[in-house]
Amino acid sequence: MTKKWLTFDLDGTLMQNPFGKWVFPEIVSLIKKEMNEEADIMGLIIDEHERRMSQNRVLEAYDWDNIVEDLLFELGNSSLKIDIECLVHKHSVSPKVHLLEENIIESLKLLEGYSLAVATNGYLKYQLPVMKEIGLDSVFDEIITPEQTGYAKPNYKILNSLKKEELYGHVGDRIDHDIVMANKMGITSIFINRNLPFSTRSLPVDERNKDKAFLELCKEKWYKENSKRHVPFTEECIPDKVIYSIGELVVSLV
Repeated sequence: MTKKWLTFDLDGTLMQNPFGKWVFPEIVSLIKKEMNEEADIMGLIIDEHERRMSQNRVLEAYDWDNIVEDLLFELGNSSLKIDIECLVHKHSVSPKVHLLEENIIESLKLLEGYSLAVATNGYLKYQLPVMKEIGLDSVFDEIITPEQTGYAKPNYKILNSLKKEELYGHVGDRIDHDIVMANKMGITSIFINRNLPFSTRSLPVDERNKDKAFLELCKEKWYKENSKRHVPFTEECIPDKVIYSIGELVVSLV
C-alpha cells in the first residue's frame, strides 16, 4: 500500500536559518562599506519583500538575490555583486543554525507510516546548506521549493509533484502560507506553535482549534502575517490540528 505524504514547512517549524542574525547583517555591512550608504538597507530589503507579498508575488518575495540586486540598482551601484548563496554556506554552521527541538530528527524517523516531504517557500540554494548542516536532508523523501515548481505557498500547486489523493497533511507555523494552503486542498492542516497558552495545551490535539485562547492567538498571528494587506480572518485560517512540538505530532499519528 502506498504511504500517504506528510509535508513540512522548514523555517519556524523545524529549523532556524541564518538569515536574520547573520546573512542579512552581512549584506547590509557589505553595501554600506562599498557605498558609504547611510540608508536603512535592511528596512529597504524588508519593504521590497513585503511589497511583493502584498501583491501576491510570493514566489518573487523569497528571491533574495533578485531583491538585493534590484536594491543595488536603485541605489546606483549595479556593479556590486553579493553572492547570497555563498553567505548562506558561510553561516550554515552550529550554533548559527539549529533544530528547533533537540529530538526532531529522531521524532521524524518514527513516522514510518508516512512519506515525508519538505514544502518551503525558501529557495533550495538557501535551504539545503542549512538542512545538511543539521541533518534534516537525510530525513525527507522530497524537498519541494518554489523555484523548482514555479509556485509558492499558499498556492497549493507547489505540491503538484505529489498526487493529491496520496496527501495526508501539511505541518507549518504560518497560517497564511501553511494552514490556508492545506485547508484549500482539503488535506489535514497542522499548525505548530511552541508558545501555546496552557488552556490550549491541556486539550487533545484535535480539539485545540476550538479553544477560545487559541482562536485569539490564531487571529492575532493572521493579522500580523497580513499587516500589509486587508484580508479577513475566516474558517479557512483555522487548522485541523494544533501541536506544540514535533514529538507531540508523532505521538498523535503513530
